[in-house]
Amino acid sequence: MDDFSNNQNIVHKVCRIYTTNQDQHNDLFQEIAIQLWKNYAKFRGEAKFSTWMYRVALNTAISLYRKSTRTVKTQDFSDVSFKIASNDYDDTQDQQLTALYNAIRNLNDIDKALIFLYLEDKPYKEIAIALGISEVNARVKMNRAKDKLKKILNP
Repeated sequence: MDDFSNNQNIVHKVCRIYTTNQDQHNDLFQEIAIQLWKNYAKFRGEAKFSTWMYRVALNTAISLYRKSTRTVKTQDFSDVSFKIASNDYDDTQDQQLTALYNAIRNLNDIDKALIFLYLEDKPYKEIAIALGISEVNARVKMNRAKDKLKKILNP
């Protein structure tokens, strides 16, 4: 499974959006790795390997998340400090990113996955494959998720 080691950042990214601490991250990473290994024989090559990895990783994270709680648990971005050695630094972009991540934290698990894949610059076709929905449905759900984010960011 050399493809896994070449694409393991995908799993780390998924873990980051569905966990709040390093122990949870490690547990979810291990569970996703197990699911990828168990399902590797089912990979038919109909989509890119990375798309298949997104699908398995997101499905594993979402199903574990649903089993463990009904409350969204994500990384607390307010704990992340940005250290830049410049006196004329404008933190507007950092504030906007923090606001965006806080808004994403308020979305349901499917909308969170949609936005995650969208922010990863995945085309709708790949998003649809990764989530197991039609491309049209992915577009509709994405528009709704964007509307939810707009309402959260601009009440």
